[in-house]
Amino acid sequence: QVQLVESGGGSVQAGGSLRLSCAATGRTFSTYAMAWFRQAPGKEREFVAAISWSGGRTYYADSVKGRFTISRDNAKKMVYLQMNSLKPEDTAVYYCAASTIVAIPTTPGRYPYWGQGTQVTVSS
Repeated sequence: QVQLVESGGGSVQAGGSLRLSCAATGRTFSTYAMAWFRQAPGKEREFVAAISWSGGRTYYADSVKGRFTISRDNAKKMVYLQMNSLKPEDTAVYYCAASTIVAIPTTPGRYPYWGQGTQVTVSS
């Protein structure tokens, strides 16, 4: 099992940057694929980015490609999401998630472990 705690959310103006962090507990963290999802009010939870257990593969939603970067530090049991050139449509609660599925899923249902979420608000 793994427990996840996100931090780093906040309010920023359009064009600004934020770095989200996800701290994990559990002895097998390095075997999990990790992902970030987000959910805006009245909308379904959507995939943002994912990274393989080794960090060698990354995947991004088209809406954030070129602006967001996912990374991980297995020694520290941390996952990060660097968000640059933020837009008002990036406003959402951002969630960290973990999965043991090797194929790195992009659907929420394939991730059994979730953090509590951190709010990101981007003003125009």
